[in-house]
Amino acid sequence: MEGDVGKKSFGIVGGGILGMTLALRLAEKGFSVTLIESDSRTGGLTSSLKIGNYTWDTFYHVILMSDRNLLNLLAALGLKDNLRWGQTKTGFFTDGRLYSMSNSIEFVTFPPLNFFDKLRLGWTIFYASKIRSWHRLEKVLVTDWLRGLSGKRTFNKIWLPLLKSKLGENYLLASASFIWAIIARMYAARRSGLKKEMFGYVDGGYAAFLDRFQQSLDNIGVQTLYRTTVTKITDNDHDVTVESREGQLLKFDEVILTIPCVKIPVLCPQISHSESERFRKVTYQGIICASLILKKPLADYYVTNITDGGIPFTAVIEMTALVDRKYFGGNSLVYLPRYVTAKDPFLEKTDTAIKEDFISALESMYPSFRRTDCLSFVVSRAAQILPITTLYYSSELLPPTRTSLKHVFVANSAQIPNGTMNVNEIIGLANRKSIEILSCVSMAPN
Repeated sequence: MEGDVGKKSFGIVGGGILGMTLALRLAEKGFSVTLIESDSRTGGLTSSLKIGNYTWDTFYHVILMSDRNLLNLLAALGLKDNLRWGQTKTGFFTDGRLYSMSNSIEFVTFPPLNFFDKLRLGWTIFYASKIRSWHRLEKVLVTDWLRGLSGKRTFNKIWLPLLKSKLGENYLLASASFIWAIIARMYAARRSGLKKEMFGYVDGGYAAFLDRFQQSLDNIGVQTLYRTTVTKITDNDHDVTVESREGQLLKFDEVILTIPCVKIPVLCPQISHSESERFRKVTYQGIICASLILKKPLADYYVTNITDGGIPFTAVIEMTALVDRKYFGGNSLVYLPRYVTAKDPFLEKTDTAIKEDFISALESMYPSFRRTDCLSFVVSRAAQILPITTLYYSSELLPPTRTSLKHVFVANSAQIPNGTMNVNEIIGLANRKSIEILSCVSMAPN
């Protein structure tokens, strides 16, 4: 992996969307790039899954009209004409009933909140959408901020269940910048979508996107090593040695790590103790997500937020409220996510136990649902999908791009202090980090 004579070589550890985009940008600049992926395919959290007789995304994803980084990449890959858009609706399951909250009228008539509660909720969302300096929000817990703006009742009835649905017990650690980022993204989407909740997807799901993306990387000379698990990285002052579990010994001029922070100290024993501790202190959110093929739709909402206790999943994502059911033989595709902390006992449950819990909950929520309607049920798990933006995150925990090792750099999702975890943000991060890393490399002494 020395690369061509005279051409600086980069090794990128991690073949998710972040690693793939970095590889693309570096290869476009003429560098020799090797993408190192432990799985049998690239794509990471955007990879696809076999669900019964059908293939779609392992975890649910949508494209917003404001996702300029993603839309630009899709256009560059020749997939612009493969985009499909649809107007979606939002539901709430609260007090044992299903309500629609998809427009202003439904918001005003939403029964669980009184008029004053709705005013405060609406004011909170509007106020958050106008904030431009997000740094000050890192100084206050999201729970305190939302209680102060929306009031105790609205917080307990709406915000608290939603925070738990996204963060589990980690909601107690998150700063107000977390909810601000979500509100800001949705407001931007509505501005781009003519004030309608317009979502999009690529024909064939992200599998089609990843196939085209990988083909593009192959065409410009990026070498991809599959089923290669990195076990140790050594900076030799003049280059970097990468060792793998499979017995490979690779050498590069520079190495970029796109892996979660908690894994970096294990792979890089040379980094300082203080640097290692900073990486280890980043708290990650995990997910258990069930993908279901059903004979018929549950409702006509893309997302149903759940504010009642006792439901084992945190939302119902009915993908075929957006995606054409033709991809699934006329059936419906539904995701049931449960966001978990690293110590959540739910992680110990078997797939069979999870299926029983989830199916029983669907029966309680939807009177017309029968367990015989479920044609396929697949459980997926990921331990580190979302870094939690805790108090003073950007000043105390935000990972630097350049490590204490001369030729080892970091570019991962923990470097997004004021955004949400989505494909558009990841591509934008990769675009920025490729420029920053090349700047560091060009300024380094020979």
